[in-house]
Amino acid sequence: MKLSENFSLSELIKSQTALRKKIDNKPKDPSIIANLQVLCEKVLQPIRDHFGLPVIINSGFRSPKLNKAIGSSSKSQHIKGQAADIEIPGVSNKVIAEWVEDNVGFDQCILEFYNGVDPNSGWVHVSYVDDKSNRKQTLTINKDGTFTGFR
Repeated sequence: MKLSENFSLSELIKSQTALRKKIDNKPKDPSIIANLQVLCEKVLQPIRDHFGLPVIINSGFRSPKLNKAIGSSSKSQHIKGQAADIEIPGVSNKVIAEWVEDNVGFDQCILEFYNGVDPNSGWVHVSYVDDKSNRKQTLTINKDGTFTGFR
């Protein structure tokens, strides 16, 4: 099922951890698929269109069981289909995060585990709720779990 021009449901629910642990990671609630589609249309597709390169989804939707298995927060937006962790090979994750901040609506944009030396270190977490509820919150989280802004 296509969620936008360049994104499919299968890539937004794919998880190596789910496969390894035999966890069903298919959304049970149609609202989750609707949220994933909005995330693709409002955030991921504009990123893909701007950079003209494939956007790698490291983590999209996570079923509650998968989310627990990886030790993530029970309040994670991944559970609702509202978030994805992404990278673009050959593009600095800091550049991606800054472009998102300046060019699209989003709830959170978190530059995770970027070390400031290797442009490909870490990844970018992006989330989208809706046009009225998005916080436009930008954060960096480092290896110590400390949050700061990324500019």
